[in-house]
Amino acid sequence: QVQLVESGGGLVQAGGSLRLSCSASGRTFSTYVMGWFRPAPGKEREFVAAIRWSGSSTLYGDSVKGRFTISRDNAKNTVHLQMNSLKPEDTAVYYCAASSSYLLRTNEYDYWGPGTQVTVSS
Repeated sequence: QVQLVESGGGLVQAGGSLRLSCSASGRTFSTYVMGWFRPAPGKEREFVAAIRWSGSSTLYGDSVKGRFTISRDNAKNTVHLQMNSLKPEDTAVYYCAASSSYLLRTNEYDYWGPGTQVTVSS
C-alpha cells in the first residue's frame, strides 16, 4: 500500500501563487508516476500534471501549461506542484495520485490522497 497526503492548499488572490506538496509513504517503490488532478464540470476529473520518480519528463494539462510546475524530491518521497498566475477557475480540491504504470500519460492511478482545497478569489 501507498499512503499519500497533500498539503499547501489555501486561499489566494487571483494572480497569486501557491505550492502544493504530496508526501508519499509505504510501498512507494511500486509506483512510477505521480500525478495531480482536480474535479471538473462534466468530467470525472481533470488532469493537472504528472511526473515520474525517475528522469526529467513531465506532462501538463492544457489549462495549466505555462503556469504550473511539477517537481519531485526523491529523498523525501515528495512531489510538489508550484502554481503561479492563479485564476478563479483554478479553485478546486487538488488530489495527488500514484500510479504503478510507467506511462506518463496513464489514466490508471492506484492510490489517491484525501485532497487539499485551493481557493482563488477574484
